[in-house]
Amino acid sequence: MNSNHIIWPVLAQVLLTLTMFIVLGARKAKAVKTGEVNRKQAALNNRVWPEDVVKVSNNIANQFEVPVLFYVLCLVLYSINAVGIVAIVLAWLFALSRFAHAYVHIGSNYVPTRLRLFMLGCFVLIAMLLQTAWQLATDIVAV
Repeated sequence: MNSNHIIWPVLAQVLLTLTMFIVLGARKAKAVKTGEVNRKQAALNNRVWPEDVVKVSNNIANQFEVPVLFYVLCLVLYSINAVGIVAIVLAWLFALSRFAHAYVHIGSNYVPTRLRLFMLGCFVLIAMLLQTAWQLATDIVAV
């Protein structure tokens, strides 16, 4: 298995984050253009933005929370040359759960669904953590 394959879900997660920045910019521009928000007030107070802007802004903040752990685990797996099919499947599951989470978050924002998707991503990260710890432990024993 090529260790580089773990980078693809990482790039997908980065793409999601950058896409959310683009969506945020578009929604802010629309809010200013339609007069939903006063640009001077918005520069000093994020609470004046309409709900659809706040949803995206909150989602961007989420992209720098749990996904940071995902990046670390992927880099550790890559650096210890422990990338296998299980790691790649888990990494893709995490990235896809984040895409689904973002879709719900910036759309309906239905919290029960959003929470399930968030928890799915967390459980996938726990599995990745356990796999990484197992790889490190078996490498120590093998020495």
